[in-house]
Amino acid sequence: MEKDGDSSKEESVSMRDCHHSYIIDSEKDSPESQGKKKLASLLNGHLKIKMTDGRVLIGIFLCTDRDANVILGSCSEYLREEDCFTEEPRNLGLVMVPGRHIVSIHQDQC
Repeated sequence: MEKDGDSSKEESVSMRDCHHSYIIDSEKDSPESQGKKKLASLLNGHLKIKMTDGRVLIGIFLCTDRDANVILGSCSEYLREEDCFTEEPRNLGLVMVPGRHIVSIHQDQC
């Protein structure tokens, strides 16, 4: 676009010009994409989360974010890992677990 003798041009790019499939193909084998696939495979499954204060949470994995915060649904809390087999849990429902308090995460075999 010329303006008052200015010979500079503005270039417009439409989304049709982008090679989206190329971008996806080049990321197929990246470690980041493998991690995303692993997380996706865990979605809606049961997880056991050990926390820094010794508590154990067992619930359905609903989502996570870049800070490693985890949201569990239908969550039960145990004061110690040994209590998972002997003691009645405290039913919490929907829980957000801050990533900084997570020691380990395991798939729970219900």
